Amino acid sequence: MSDTTVNDRYPTDRYPTTGGSSRRVRRWLLAALSVAVGAILAFVLYLQFGPPEIESEIITFEVIDDSTVDLQFTVTRQDPSREAVCVIRARSKDGQETGRREVLIPPSDAGTVVLNSTVKTSQRPGTGDLYGCSFVVPEYLHAR
Repeated sequence: MSDTTVNDRYPTDRYPTTGGSSRRVRRWLLAALSVAVGAILAFVLYLQFGPPEIESEIITFEVIDDSTVDLQFTVTRQDPSREAVCVIRARSKDGQETGRREVLIPPSDAGTVVLNSTVKTSQRPGTGDLYGCSFVVPEYLHAR
């Protein structure tokens, strides 16, 4: 075998010898881009599925008569200085909504507050439940 080098056997115009560093740069850029996209995706998912700012739960309900149900529920806010609104409702035994009420939750010092409220219904209630709570309070709930 002769004493020739690799560069003697392969013409440099056809097989360039300086390609490894640009490939390494591309790999690092691709890795950095992947990490950035992953971080952005994690942040968006945390905002969407992270801990809620406001949580609520029914403690108890009592059917008073054929058109009234009393509910007791808790509301826990990360920022209790913000007012909130909760929608409570009554449902008949077959599950249909028979009454609904929006309850204003005023600012407080405590993170968790316990509230009592009454819902009037269009037919005999079977249960009372909490539809949900929000910091978006309609203007008509504010006292004038």
